[in-house]
Amino acid sequence: MTTDTPARLLTLLSLLQTPREWPGGELAGRLGVSRRTVRRDIDRLRELGYPVQATKGADGGYRLVAGKAMPPLVLDDEEAVAIAVGLRAGAGHAVEGLDEASVRALAKLEQVLPGRLRHRVTTLQAATMPLTSGDGPSIAPETLTVMASTVAGHERLRFAYRAADGTGSRRLTEPYRLVSTGRRWYLVAYDIDRDDWRTFRVDRVSEPFATGARFVPRELPTGSAAEFLRQSMQRQQQSYDFEVTFAAPADFVAARVPKWLGTPEPLDDSSCRLRGSAGDQVQWVAFRLAMLECDFMVREPEELVWAVRELGARLSRAAGDGNAAGA
Repeated sequence: MTTDTPARLLTLLSLLQTPREWPGGELAGRLGVSRRTVRRDIDRLRELGYPVQATKGADGGYRLVAGKAMPPLVLDDEEAVAIAVGLRAGAGHAVEGLDEASVRALAKLEQVLPGRLRHRVTTLQAATMPLTSGDGPSIAPETLTVMASTVAGHERLRFAYRAADGTGSRRLTEPYRLVSTGRRWYLVAYDIDRDDWRTFRVDRVSEPFATGARFVPRELPTGSAAEFLRQSMQRQQQSYDFEVTFAAPADFVAARVPKWLGTPEPLDDSSCRLRGSAGDQVQWVAFRLAMLECDFMVREPEELVWAVRELGARLSRAAGDGNAAGA
């Protein structure tokens, strides 16, 4: 029997958040109280804003329905661990559709997780390897949660950063937004030392540290973090047009080619063509094409043709092809 009223209300709420209708007698048995006490507890939950619906009948029943506002959720240990593991896995691999709101939810959840549950989450993630379609490098979820917390709390963030050429530096920033491209995470922030806005690839960030110093958010020049990132990437990269034909149906290729490469158009029932523009290095595009499990031919540009040839020769040497090794 649960004699502590707050604890009993939390237990009752946890039961009601299961998507089913609970007979009053069953709830009373679970809580070890009378049906009258259950009715009083239901009234208390309603006063707190939880939309509990009652049904008439011999035993009567209760269930939680959708309301105009979302009251706090109550999760049991297994539910909390499952949600945290799922969010950490998605965040660490920059899964398309998992935006900053999801990372903020992860930060909030991990902040209140008891130590015993946080250890279970870490152990589970370390022991499992998710199969994802993301092409970007993995990121420590702790890095994202620290960043999300500083974004939400308008708190200055210090971290070590490795540039594309390998040069290391220390940065002090006013973080503005986290942006996911589906392949990578980026931080849009105001760089204090450089007195200007910058974008940072999160997989190149290490040792993130929330300084505790608050700031008033500045106005972003473009008004949108996603637009600022797009313009920044365009300035940093020169895109090139490419054309590739595949000895496979368009729907077969479309199911395997990353969306950022484009959409294949059918040439006939057994072949298709892919035209697009890419800002990634030609070696990376060549690698992605080689993973599509069908024969293909690069039509242009010449740089991509040579990148595919070089990749093919390297793979042949790795497989012990003597002819390729002597070429």
